[in-house]
Amino acid sequence: MKTNKKELFLKCIDAINDKIDQYQTRMDEIKESMENNDIKTDYDEDNKGEMLSDFEKNAGYLSEAQEQKEDLSKIDPDYKNERIGFGSVVETNKNYYFVSIALGEISMENGSKIFAISTKAPIYKALEGKTTGDTFTFNDEEHKITGIE
Repeated sequence: MKTNKKELFLKCIDAINDKIDQYQTRMDEIKESMENNDIKTDYDEDNKGEMLSDFEKNAGYLSEAQEQKEDLSKIDPDYKNERIGFGSVVETNKNYYFVSIALGEISMENGSKIFAISTKAPIYKALEGKTTGDTFTFNDEEHKITGIE
């Protein structure tokens, strides 16, 4: 395989940490704005309700991202999987996949692109338990598994 599982794992950790930081920063900004609004006597009740809604929405996103980070931390990047499961890096004749958390496309230093998918992704259901050399059909296309790490 042409991938570096440890590098991929660290890139995913960085990506989820970035998300966590973004949600926390947004929540801090909303909180500060709400506190500043309370000092004024002419604040708009609708605006305050909207800010509270945004705060709660970001709090939900933050909680979800923290859960994803916790799930990701359960992966041992030095472990080599023989069958596809959580923590596997899968090379097919069409794409690379990292069965971890749903982060989308990750760009590696060597220029390759790897899709970080969760075990809830529809393609994972087609991949689960397979080994190198197996084939599977997804979206009416046949794929061959050429490597697992």
